Amino acid sequence: MTSLNIVTSDFVNVNITTSAQQTSCVERRYQKGITIDEFKGKLELVTGGNPATMKLEVYDKNNKLVCCPNEGSRLLGSYPIDDGMTVHVIDNFLRTDDLSNVEKFTISEEEYSKRSDTVKAFLEKNKLGKYNEEEMKKKEEERKQEREMEEEMVKSFNPGDRCEVRVPSQPTRRATIMYIGKTDFKDGLWVGVKYDEPLGKNDGSVNGKRYFECPPKYGGFVKPSHVKKGDFPEENYDLDEEI
Repeated sequence: MTSLNIVTSDFVNVNITTSAQQTSCVERRYQKGITIDEFKGKLELVTGGNPATMKLEVYDKNNKLVCCPNEGSRLLGSYPIDDGMTVHVIDNFLRTDDLSNVEKFTISEEEYSKRSDTVKAFLEKNKLGKYNEEEMKKKEEERKQEREMEEEMVKSFNPGDRCEVRVPSQPTRRATIMYIGKTDFKDGLWVGVKYDEPLGKNDGSVNGKRYFECPPKYGGFVKPSHVKKGDFPEENYDLDEEI
């Protein structure tokens, strides 16, 4: 069987914070092939910021500034942004005061489509995002290829197989494969593993649905491209051994 060597992913998982709520963040996954303008358009849906005025800063896991990806035509993947980093959105138009009692402005979809000063109008005029038919076909083909690659990879995986989990920017961890398939919490194929150490995030269940059994903090779900199947003996972590 031909082995597949994955050099890099076409996607990046980042944490999003804003100048309005610096203490809270959300995790999102983005294609590296989108432009910064498209990236800011997607961030608008997450942060409520204005793509035309927002500024971006990227920090590593040690809270060190890595880059400021604000050149609209450059691709997101051309910047040194890795999984687990934080994209901080700075926007003077983000509001922190309580607006719960303020009457909200509403507009019909038809009226919104007629306006020329909206993000939708900007994207349509410049043929960006979903309004670029050629680009959308390209992205769909990339997603199809990614799905096919993952399906081919997991053919050699079986519950009980030993493996190493090699997620970029994270230490290598040994584990046992417990689950292979789709999940309710995210699209695509996922590999559920039981780590040799309590370095996971769950006990084999996510959002109340159980996929496999393992002790708390020993379970995790990773993409097939981050799993290396092989003869990896379980290491002995005897934390009670007397010295």
